[in-house]
Amino acid sequence: MGNDGGSIPTRRELVKEAAKALTTTQVKEVQNEQQEYAWSHDPLTRKPLSRPVVSDAAGVLYNKDSIIEFLLAEDGAAKAEQEKMLEGRVKSLKDVVEVKFEIDSGEEAQAQTANGGSGRKERWVCPITGRELGPGSKGVYLVPCGHAFAGSVVKEVSGETCLQCNEAYAENDIIPILPITPTDIARLSLRTKTLKEKGLTHALKKAPGSKKRKKNAEKEANGVDANGEGVKSKDPSSGEEKKSDKKEKAKSVEVPKNGIKNASTASLTRKVLEEQEQKNKKRKLEQNDNVKSLFSSRDAKPKAGNSADYMTRGFTIGGR
Repeated sequence: MGNDGGSIPTRRELVKEAAKALTTTQVKEVQNEQQEYAWSHDPLTRKPLSRPVVSDAAGVLYNKDSIIEFLLAEDGAAKAEQEKMLEGRVKSLKDVVEVKFEIDSGEEAQAQTANGGSGRKERWVCPITGRELGPGSKGVYLVPCGHAFAGSVVKEVSGETCLQCNEAYAENDIIPILPITPTDIARLSLRTKTLKEKGLTHALKKAPGSKKRKKNAEKEANGVDANGEGVKSKDPSSGEEKKSDKKEKAKSVEVPKNGIKNASTASLTRKVLEEQEQKNKKRKLEQNDNVKSLFSSRDAKPKAGNSADYMTRGFTIGGR
């Protein structure tokens, strides 16, 4: 069983040295490899990136076709694995922004040769400096227009309008592409949380189902409810209204069935209707004398003459 046929080696004898942590150089090499792959391949399908290219709130690049296929795909093991990669950042096309890269067509063949024909076929450059955007240089894009530049250009150029389309943008809407520094990752995470509280997506569009909630919240904050009426502050000491007060209010203002809302007109109409109803009752009780004569009363007693023997009825016997 042992190495020499009779001894059994222990773990201490087999494992002489503990695993060593990676050095700084090795960590940088691993990061560079990951960055090169992420800048040239789609993480969902592992296919080379090709326009149109989109990015989520974390600055990760995808093929737009793969995002659409993911959103349309049915639930299954493949979609569950892709959802794990996306970490819940993409629920619709409003959660991604199309990144518009400047293409250097003269270096396309050279880039294809350098990538061995298996990576991205286009060479993306900054439209201002002409430098290549990739793992070696920090690239950023602007929301909502999506134009990509070198990070140093956006910092140096003063102003809050895009250099390509002159569309306005905020300082917080400068998104680093595939960030690796903890500062950039934390800033993007905070930006996503802030936009979610405002009911907005990464593309600064309204999130599905957040319009009504935001509108109602603003009205309630201004003292107006969803129906446009004033919101009364509830006083716990006042409590609910008494039932007697509610009944008195209902009696004081009664709206008839005909829809009359004026109080005086409604009361007058009610009196007229009551008098008319009493007259109708009396009219029904009083019958015509001619009709009464056709019927005999139950309380009437028969006449004495009619009670005589029917044999002698109608005849008179003379006296002796």
